[in-house]
Amino acid sequence: MCGIAGIFNQRADQTPDAQTLVNMAAIMHHRGPDGFGYEVMPDTGVGFSHARLSIIDLNEDRARQPFVSADQRLLLAHNGEFYDFKRIRADLTARGARFRSKSDSEIVLHLFEREGLDATLTQLRGEFAFALYDQQDDAMYLVRDRFGIKPLYYTETDDGVVFGSELKVLFAHPKVKREFSSEGLYHQLIQVMVPGSTAFAGIRQVAPGQVVKIERRDGQLQISEHQYWDVNFPLEQEYPGDDVDEQSYIDGVRKHLLEAVQLRLTADVPVGCYLSGGIDSCAILGLSAAATQTSVKAFTIGFDSAEYDETPIAEEMAAATGADHHIMRLNADDLYDHFVKTIWHTERTIYNTLGVAKYLMSQQVHAANYKVVLTGEGSDELFAGYPAFRKDMFLHGLDHLPESERKSWQELLEKNNKLFKGAMLAREEFVSPAFNAKMGFTPSCVQPWLSCADVALPLIAADRRAEVAEYDPGKAIADTLDETMLRGRHPLDRAQYVWIKTMLEGQILTWGGDRVDMANSMEARPAFLDHHLAEYAFTVPPHLRIKGNKEKYVLREAMKGLLPEVLYKREKFAFMAPPAHTDPKKWQAVVKLADQFLSEEAVQEAGLLDFAAVQETFAKHEDENTAIEEKVQLDAVINHMLGVQILHHHFIKTDVPALAAQRAKELGWKSC
Repeated sequence: MCGIAGIFNQRADQTPDAQTLVNMAAIMHHRGPDGFGYEVMPDTGVGFSHARLSIIDLNEDRARQPFVSADQRLLLAHNGEFYDFKRIRADLTARGARFRSKSDSEIVLHLFEREGLDATLTQLRGEFAFALYDQQDDAMYLVRDRFGIKPLYYTETDDGVVFGSELKVLFAHPKVKREFSSEGLYHQLIQVMVPGSTAFAGIRQVAPGQVVKIERRDGQLQISEHQYWDVNFPLEQEYPGDDVDEQSYIDGVRKHLLEAVQLRLTADVPVGCYLSGGIDSCAILGLSAAATQTSVKAFTIGFDSAEYDETPIAEEMAAATGADHHIMRLNADDLYDHFVKTIWHTERTIYNTLGVAKYLMSQQVHAANYKVVLTGEGSDELFAGYPAFRKDMFLHGLDHLPESERKSWQELLEKNNKLFKGAMLAREEFVSPAFNAKMGFTPSCVQPWLSCADVALPLIAADRRAEVAEYDPGKAIADTLDETMLRGRHPLDRAQYVWIKTMLEGQILTWGGDRVDMANSMEARPAFLDHHLAEYAFTVPPHLRIKGNKEKYVLREAMKGLLPEVLYKREKFAFMAPPAHTDPKKWQAVVKLADQFLSEEAVQEAGLLDFAAVQETFAKHEDENTAIEEKVQLDAVINHMLGVQILHHHFIKTDVPALAAQRAKELGWKSC
């Protein structure tokens, strides 16, 4: 894993500044502390840079990026991992390819030369983001993996296009504007973002499974987008009927997951596992221990709230597998003490301090001299593990059930999801006309955030509020969804599709994944998001994903022999940190941060929020008559208010180009 950056100018005779490229690499030193490289291709207006975290091929001189092809035609900068690369290398070598390194990254150059980009992408398996410039066609390709595990941003300046693994990398370029968009601000306050967007004006993300092509024509850069992969469930009528062979699906899930885990154990450094008390991470640890036949290092986050702490089950699983178990126990005030630093890395607001907890955990992984861990992210998305999926299955996918069974389902949902009301589940049913028109109903996963709009809008400063007065955030999100992937699908499939396109990419894989892991030079490998496994999981009938009141049924059965009995029988519990209202000490830590970032002076300086509305929000949170469910929602909103102010402090008030230059100087990174 690494960080990449680059510049593609409109004019070929406009050579990118080499030191700017080095500075862009330096500001993401945390992504690649093991070395850096840069290349400026003569007479092209193109230059790339790279910060390296060495995991495969530890020889820095041999594996240094960016890579240039032997004929000087291609320039490549890659972040991530390609699995099964040894087989591909062997095949390419037999066809005449000559490799200069043992790095997995280099296969892209040789595949592209021989087969073109489309055929190359079908063979790439893993989590990745890369930039490839082809001098022959005078075109650059920005490519992101199928689920968006690895980040990649780009923007246009007066001179051309600037790209990088993080927003701060773009901001290190002196010609990149650093300002909020009013729509971006609005979405930061309601948590859910428009796919492909950011909080900042003019800055885009390459979407998951997408290629952004930038080509130079007559001194102008033309930008186009192409979706090379998407989440494609079968049509509803294509699923087998009641006589389905259940065991074949159980065996198929086990087979594909084991293969995904085995591939992700490939590294030239030790590989550990994240371990919570859930089925997902326990399955990953169990399979890893069985595949390696060694004691695997397992890392667990423990909270000081019994309602949210999962360490007892994690300890049972670690003991069963003989894991070397490390538990990080967090107290109430630990999380907000590190909130500001976490936002520097997430580059977006967070509704729950789980992101801070994972930032602190990656510190401990790094301190234990581990660079790689396997994680359980993606399982809930594939096998319908979240409370929102069960709710949508009940409301829209079980019309055939008798009323008595539907009533028992409803009671079960109400009983078991109390902790999530106001956060992962809406306090009250919310309907988005745009979603209803697009897919027949408003998915439960977006309802809690879209329902925050009435709370968030008054918080926005008056001039910016006027700019979004007629803006419909639900419509903006729904408009990005591919209707052909929704039409004719089962309601559960439609709900999972929306979650994967919004919350998985915009939350779980960013502030709950790559950004807080790589903050401490630690690579996370989510085996469940192997696209071969995913494509198989999409074929599992909905009633085998949620069977009766059991979510992730087919996965439970596939992993039954590995799991402690209490976990096999346990209902899904979403992994979250205790919200601020649950602990007076934690709330005081919030107030302390607010004194700094939400003071009248700080709010007026940033020009993003309405100070009177900020005060009213805090007063309502502290009112003992405010219902708990509403406090859960207000906890999230207050985190978002703090977040936008901290983002302003980090990326607008701070001179980021100067900071990047200073970072490069301190590291001794300079252009030749």
